[in-house]
Amino acid sequence: MTKAGVVAIIGRANAGKSTLLNRLAGEKVAIVSPVPQTTRHQIRAIYNDPRGQIVFCDTPGMHVGRHSLDRAMVTLINDSLSGADVIVYLVDSSKHVGEEEQMALERLSAQNKSVILGLNKIDMPVSNIPEYLSAWEQKLGRPLSEVTHRVMPVPICALDGTNLDRLLEEIFARLPEGEALYPQDVLTDFPRQWMIQDVIREKLLSVLLDELPFSLAVLVEEAKDRNPKLVYVKARILVERDSQKGIVIGHNGSVLKKAGEAARRELEDMFGKKFYLDLLVRVEEKWKENRELLKDMGYVL
Repeated sequence: MTKAGVVAIIGRANAGKSTLLNRLAGEKVAIVSPVPQTTRHQIRAIYNDPRGQIVFCDTPGMHVGRHSLDRAMVTLINDSLSGADVIVYLVDSSKHVGEEEQMALERLSAQNKSVILGLNKIDMPVSNIPEYLSAWEQKLGRPLSEVTHRVMPVPICALDGTNLDRLLEEIFARLPEGEALYPQDVLTDFPRQWMIQDVIREKLLSVLLDELPFSLAVLVEEAKDRNPKLVYVKARILVERDSQKGIVIGHNGSVLKKAGEAARRELEDMFGKKFYLDLLVRVEEKWKENRELLKDMGYVL
């Protein structure tokens, strides 16, 4: 009998969740950036092998919510936890245990579900793995060797794939028996419109670096197949102030052009079609609190 189930990947921002998801999927399904809070949706990737099927759910980084956008992302994390059969809690083992980890310890120790502690970035010269193990043992009041059914630590490197076979073994060992939840040829159920939004935003972030990551959003208003080989995309890039609009456009449109060309190339590789991107920067002072805009961008409120 094969196994099948849902696995939520959670952790603080920049722990490597999207990198892990893409590595397990074998293709890029989630955008990756050094900027915190790059992931704003719940993104699913489907993994199949003879043992069964795993539906991996990437989630936004764990943080304290301040506005409607933040609260929407926290809701996604909570929904992912409640719907998961197994939880992969990913940490950056090169960093010390912080406030986010303490918050996760409180939340996950109260869950009646198996947690795999993914100790990521073991390729880094600094390792704080003992610190993470100690924090869990203090919370549970027992050595982890005695509670492996609840918490199983697995050192990994999502970037190069080190020890991901062990991670998959531990996941399958904890999944229920059952039939596949998705057809074998499905890689992700993430809607095309939202994927286009994320790719455009990723390329803008890569050009702008950390100039205004939290003030930037992309809304795809139209994504239409003009013919079997061409997709027309009308997208609006939202910023909060007039001064930010100039930064996103750049001198003589240089920033917008560079990001747009990079997004177009990646979308054409992903979908095997030509893309025409109609990009316009618009000032929307309080877009993070605009519930209608957030819904149009696919956020659950």
